[in-house]
Amino acid sequence: MTNIEKIGFIGGGNMAEAIIKGLLEAALPAEKILVAEPSDPRRQHLTDAYGIPVTSENLDVIAQCEVVLLAVKPQIADEVIGGFAGNWRAESLLISILAGTSCAHIEKHFDGELRLVRVMPNTPALVGEGATAICRGHHASHEDVMLVRHLFETVGQVQLIDERQMDAVTGLSGSGPAYVYTIIEALADGGVREGLRRDIAHALAVQTVVGAALMVRETGEHPAILRDRVCSPGGTAITGVSTLEKNGLRTTLMEAVSAAAKRSRELGGDD
Repeated sequence: MTNIEKIGFIGGGNMAEAIIKGLLEAALPAEKILVAEPSDPRRQHLTDAYGIPVTSENLDVIAQCEVVLLAVKPQIADEVIGGFAGNWRAESLLISILAGTSCAHIEKHFDGELRLVRVMPNTPALVGEGATAICRGHHASHEDVMLVRHLFETVGQVQLIDERQMDAVTGLSGSGPAYVYTIIEALADGGVREGLRRDIAHALAVQTVVGAALMVRETGEHPAILRDRVCSPGGTAITGVSTLEKNGLRTTLMEAVSAAAKRSRELGGDD
């Protein structure tokens, strides 16, 4: 990563900030980063928090950076890309984190063979625990993919996939934090209903989810095996699990992933 002269960001929102934070913690000098962001307050925040150069002009990033990360809303992607595609340098690498936007859709804006890698990260990258999937565009090299993988390993774990699987990733890990936050809130609400003080219920719910996830990751065992160890015969846990099954938690979560994946396809015009 140290051989990158400059990496630029078009869009300076939460996900861009998470990646910037990871790069800086991986010892990339702040002066090697440039962010184009239209919002004055947001530019000021990035400068104050991280000491990185910022600009309001996307073309500044295109002119100065050999690696450019596109981090804007997919609804405005065509307008943004159209504003800089004509100035794109053939030797540059474009990284897209646009939900639902295929490599082919981006590539059609450019003349020549665009080096493009598509990425789907998620917001826990802000705390170094992101789950990211990446796939290559039609003209990206193996070296391009490995560089992008290394970049995103600074903020969590990375999986290499085929692009046809990207909508599923968007429905699962890209959108998944929202499902988990809802589960945490519901667990805490249940504790409050049973008489716990709100702050105590919240703390217990958060740590329970963190601990359970770490158990799955660190032991490598199937969640069902770990669940069975908690559920003693006739006990409280199996009674709670029975209630979850009766009310369709498993099916609801599976359908949430499918619904989010469907929306990703709609955003890309593929459904």
